[in-house]
Amino acid sequence: MTRSVLAAGAASVLLLAAGCGGSGPETTTNADGEELDRVTLTLNWYPYGEHAPFYYGKQQGIYEEHGIDLRIRAGQGSQKTVQATAAEQTDFGWADTPALLAGVDQGLDVRSIGVFLQTTPSSVQFFSESGISSVDDLKGKTIAATAGDALSATFPAFLEANGLSESDVRVQNTDAAGKMAAVMSGQTDALLGYATDQGPTMQEESGKEVDYLRFAEHGLNFFSNGLLTSQSMLDEHGDLVRRMTEATSEAWTATREAGDEAVAAMEGASEQLPSEKVLSEQLAATLELLHTDATEGQRPGVNAEQDWAETIQVFADAGMVENPEQPSAYWENVLAAQE
Repeated sequence: MTRSVLAAGAASVLLLAAGCGGSGPETTTNADGEELDRVTLTLNWYPYGEHAPFYYGKQQGIYEEHGIDLRIRAGQGSQKTVQATAAEQTDFGWADTPALLAGVDQGLDVRSIGVFLQTTPSSVQFFSESGISSVDDLKGKTIAATAGDALSATFPAFLEANGLSESDVRVQNTDAAGKMAAVMSGQTDALLGYATDQGPTMQEESGKEVDYLRFAEHGLNFFSNGLLTSQSMLDEHGDLVRRMTEATSEAWTATREAGDEAVAAMEGASEQLPSEKVLSEQLAATLELLHTDATEGQRPGVNAEQDWAETIQVFADAGMVENPEQPSAYWENVLAAQE
């Protein structure tokens, strides 16, 4: 199903990405007369708290120190961002690893250059008053989900890991924007979403406390969002790719120390920007996801090959990857691990 969604979205990607990049970076000059590479980064969605490190890194001059004039663009879903990046319609993308895996499986020439969210924020989200406190409590419940996305594809594995089957719950398919409305209106008991995204927004809008059953805390972890680029960019502008990856890692490191200052850097990023309170909650939840046991103590964006292999296997088992390959088919190891 994801493969067909990827194909169907190809035409709209051209509209999304128009003007966001090209065959190679143009240059600009900063106030000190230094030449910078003008780089476009297309996000996975409209800006929310998870994206604060990019805005903070730009504000603090981290990207400029690496010779980059960063231009950040809103996205319309990870699948479209992967397609736009592969087509060189944006220089870099920020997207979910399952979408990248599916894209490569379909023949897109795109590579991850570092997954930053190495613990999945995937979760079942619900109001605390719902009476749900364990996975077993999901029996007989109705869950809002979006057909074809990574959450829906892995939900059966999440249930199985916790002794339930797909028949124990009812999944009600809706578009990504409609999931919160379905829960808040009482049409569904819960939704499948990222704990770094919908939950804080739903809590603020409803005035009710939101709780989570996180996949990673219940037997199922896999890679989430990271930085990606086209194979052509890697081949033709390898030094720029390295500088972009290094700058992004530094920006995430700086954000961990900055707190609300990083959130403030997002002011004016989008007309749809969440409130500062929600942004802070989203960012705090995101910063808990930067490592696995294999990468604890490393700088953000350093990946372990075994974690890649495990993620690939999860999505091969889920049917999102028909021809699984070695990690090197999906990931260029740009950031060296620190000794």
